[in-house]
Amino acid sequence: MEKALGAIEESIAIKEKLKSEARYIEKASEIVVDAFKSGNKVLLCGNGGSAADAQHIAGELVHKLAKRRKSLPAIALTTNTSLLTAISNDDSYNEVFSRQIEGIGRCGDVLVAISTSGNSPNVISAVARAKSLGMKTIGLCGSSGKLKDMVDVAIRVSSTNTQRIQECHILIGHIISEVVEDAFS
Repeated sequence: MEKALGAIEESIAIKEKLKSEARYIEKASEIVVDAFKSGNKVLLCGNGGSAADAQHIAGELVHKLAKRRKSLPAIALTTNTSLLTAISNDDSYNEVFSRQIEGIGRCGDVLVAISTSGNSPNVISAVARAKSLGMKTIGLCGSSGKLKDMVDVAIRVSSTNTQRIQECHILIGHIISEVVEDAFS
């Protein structure tokens, strides 16, 4: 009971601090809505739990969160195992997302880069490639790391606790998805 209450209290405290990032969540939401309205797509990437978050958010954008609406083009760059393993084997795991962005990313598209540490080399490489193509970049990260300084909009979770950061990242993804749904419903 004590462990559970402690985790819940910690999660609530970090989410309270997330209120200071509301303007960045709103800006990220506007970037995503504008991209979709312009006929562009959203690409998402991350590792481990952040890969799962990328897939989760892409699912909300393509299908729906709560309201039936038109399907929107969002792709999690974490799902094609043949491609991921080929790039990792032939080149480097650091290039698994940037090579995909090179092939399918276009000026006006958006990259949502997710890294709890803010230092994942393959996510950093993805952001660099996206920026070179004229894509907008949004970073979901913890309180430190390189990612926050590289992206157009950084949404920082004030914690170094991976699971608490991930809990906030999915909240942020749901908020962005809600804003998108409101714009397209």
